Parts: sequence; C-alpha cells; structure tokens
Amino acid sequence: MARYYDVHPVNPQPRAISQVVDVLRDDGLIAYPTDSCYALGIQLGNRDGLDRIKNLRRLDDKHHFTLVCKDFAQLGQLVHLSNAAFRAVKAATPGPYTFILPATSEVPKRLMHPKKRTVGVRIPDHPVVKALLEELGEPLLSSTLLMPDTEEPMTDGWQIKEELDHWLDAVIDSGETGSEPTTVVDFSDGPPVVARVGAGDPARFE
Repeated sequence: MARYYDVHPVNPQPRAISQVVDVLRDDGLIAYPTDSCYALGIQLGNRDGLDRIKNLRRLDDKHHFTLVCKDFAQLGQLVHLSNAAFRAVKAATPGPYTFILPATSEVPKRLMHPKKRTVGVRIPDHPVVKALLEELGEPLLSSTLLMPDTEEPMTDGWQIKEELDHWLDAVIDSGETGSEPTTVVDFSDGPPVVARVGAGDPARFE
C-alpha cells in the first residue's frame, strides 16, 4: 500500500517532505505533482524502481526518462549544452519543459537512449518538487504519470492513491495539477525540434 501525504502546495511541510525522501532513499517509487501534471519518481540508482516504472507504463528501451533537477547548475552536470542550447534552456527554466540533450558521463548508461546517448532533463517550477529536490540532494529520475491506453496523464492525488495503491510506495497530494505533460524540445541534433507540445509554450522554440 502507498503512503499518502497531504502536502501544502505553496508551503510544503518539511516533515512530510523528509518522510517522502526517506521513501525514495529506501528504493521506493513515488507519485508527485509538478507544474505540468503528476509524475512518477525514483532515486537515480534505483534499478528495481526503473523496471517498475517501465512495467507500469509499458515503456520500451527507447523511452526518454527525465532527470528532474533543482537548478541550472545541477542540470549542466548531466548534459552537454551548446551555446545556443544553453541560452534557450536557461531562458525557459524553471518551467513545464523537458529538454532532450546529449548526456554526460555523470548519467548512468541505462538511463540514456540506447543509440543516441541522450537523456531528458527539466527544472520544474513547483514548490513541492523544489522542496523534494532540495532535501534529496540529487536529481530525481522521473516519468510522466500517463497510463497505457490513456490520452491524458493523471491529475488527482487521491485518485492515484486509489487506482495505483499496490504499484506505488508513496503519493504526494497537493491539490489538482494541470492535465498536460511538459512540452518536449529535442536538442540532440543541434537546432531545437519540438517533439511534443504540452504545458509549455512551444513558440519560443519554433
């Protein structure tokens, strides 16, 4: 059964955040709200958690997982950025965007795209996620909480707890999120390509 945490959306309670981070450090799988929609999260080294996410969402090896970062400095350790990509990503963060970029040696190979050696990165603009990342002290490995055969991600914490109780170890509920995943911008071949239109305005990359 998943533990359920009712967390204030603007001033998240430190004790609750600390307890969720303990779940992550114990190789737990959590569902948490972001500035776009709900996401699944695990610690970077959690191999079993990665398999659980793949099974839950029925993902193949070509799926780009996202490394959720607390700030631009942390993001810059994980991906290679050209001058143009640096400026574009910096201007759009924090916000509801995911960027596909060439991974550095700091990223475990199992998290990279098998052929392109790329990875997704993002810096969300949500107090709960910021608090989680600050307490965890490292990026969070993440994937949109979009179930197989559905068109929209899940947006309500209590519904997630009800429907995925036996899949998850913890659910953070801080009120309803948006119903769109992030806008995905692919920089892996140089100029930006909008790979998915979502919560972030794609116009700045078109």
